[in-house]
Amino acid sequence: MFFGFGITFFVYSLGRPSGKAHFLPAADDSVGVVELKGLITDAGPVLDQLLQFRLAKSIKAVVVRIDSPGGAVGASQEIFGEIARLNKVKPVVASMGSVAASGGFYAAIGAGKIVASPGTLTGSMGVIFKFPNLEEIFQKIGYRDEVIKSGKLKDIGSPSRPLTEEERVLLQGLLDEVHEQFIRDIAQSRNLPEADVRKVADGRIFSGETAKNLGLIDQLGNFNDAVALAANLAGLETETPTLVYPEDDGLSFLKMLAEQKASSLFRGIVSRNPILSFE
Repeated sequence: MFFGFGITFFVYSLGRPSGKAHFLPAADDSVGVVELKGLITDAGPVLDQLLQFRLAKSIKAVVVRIDSPGGAVGASQEIFGEIARLNKVKPVVASMGSVAASGGFYAAIGAGKIVASPGTLTGSMGVIFKFPNLEEIFQKIGYRDEVIKSGKLKDIGSPSRPLTEEERVLLQGLLDEVHEQFIRDIAQSRNLPEADVRKVADGRIFSGETAKNLGLIDQLGNFNDAVALAANLAGLETETPTLVYPEDDGLSFLKMLAEQKASSLFRGIVSRNPILSFE
């Protein structure tokens, strides 16, 4: 499910952040920019971009621009892991936009440094399962499931009946396990005591300013500040380096529509099936 976050923002862009933007191949001493926007449903494209920049000798640092309310647990963890791997090779700075919560925050902690605006919405460190219970509606319309299953827990989360106590215990254990993974990764990545992280990892959201006071981010600033920080960490002589974006097929508007469709589809699937996600 999503890391528990009741306010959802969808941020799509037809353009690029201001600055000197190029596409690979790049000039030497460049900073790569990877954009993580909208619901996190498929890690593949972002993983490819991060790998592309990790292997490019001309890319001296990377800024990951995040505008995401979260998404699937597995995909968020994959992106977190790949950002952390890249950060071992060259500096990575996470730049938070309007919202970088739940899975978006999970991805950000893979970076060596995190920059957010004072009003950025972040945090939302929790896990949630959502199941529709349509039992009464099915009774009214005369619908009934006939289920044949190989194990008593195979149809867990069926919308035609309430959860059993055994199922609730099993799912709570799964959620608690993933929640502990999140807490552990935050503590290790941000060099914070697990006990301190656990106190605030109850699904609440924070402003960027509060997140900084808690040690969840490093500094307040905008995208350009994140670029300047990345350049400094890479030892570049300029705070306005050449910005390099992954290879683009020129179909940004169609991509935007596809992302919207994917987000709607993901929410539809979540509403009908027990998918573990960050929201």
